[in-house]
Amino acid sequence: MPMAMYTFLEHYDLTGKRIIPFCTNEGSGMGSSERDLKKICKGAAIEKGLSIHGAEAADSRGTVEAWIKKVL
Repeated sequence: MPMAMYTFLEHYDLTGKRIIPFCTNEGSGMGSSERDLKKICKGAAIEKGLSIHGAEAADSRGTVEAWIKKVL
């Protein structure tokens, strides 16, 4: 996760909120983002996220739409 996200999340109380991460990557997938979110956002429900490989991002609309329907 970019440091700007850590800074943002450290300044807000997200207790009781539902967080569903998504990102693009170049091979690392979600990395440690979901684990890090659980540490930073205590009291929030961190759900399984979606990671799209950067080279496939432009053609991933169907994947993203299906994922959104599934998680919402």
